Amino acid sequence: MTDTGYVYLTPDGKSRMDEELKRLKTVDRPQVVREIGHARDHGDISENAEYHAAKEKQVLVERKIAELEDKLARVRIIDPGTVVGDRALLLCFVKVRDLKSNEEIRYQLVSAEEADFDADRISVQSPVGRALLGTSKGDRVTVRVPAGEITYDILDIELPG
Repeated sequence: MTDTGYVYLTPDGKSRMDEELKRLKTVDRPQVVREIGHARDHGDISENAEYHAAKEKQVLVERKIAELEDKLARVRIIDPGTVVGDRALLLCFVKVRDLKSNEEIRYQLVSAEEADFDADRISVQSPVGRALLGTSKGDRVTVRVPAGEITYDILDIELPG
């Protein structure tokens, strides 16, 4: 969530972000510098595809480093043990029934930085995450998604941890 400028992460999420930044700075960045140097050794860089590809890769690595440093400067850690109540909040698990397919799904509401659709960890900034945020057991929500509309019955809200 970045509406307040903060980046909300779990302790594990921050740790993963720290590790990615460390890898980018200590492995990827030096590797790109070596690739640029190697390509430069081949002579004329104006028509050297290897050089231009390495420079492009360097831009991407530096952009990712800057992005991570910015996010880490704005991180607010959410302790799963402090989430209380009976409403679906960040880090809560929400068990829903899709009324069209009758399928039951259990989502965890997380920040965009920790979203993982394959693990049913959905961002509270996604259409489904926004619709589930603040709901209670027994509520019904309809969500407009690119494929149309989905209606869910909220079966249960579980606190994290």
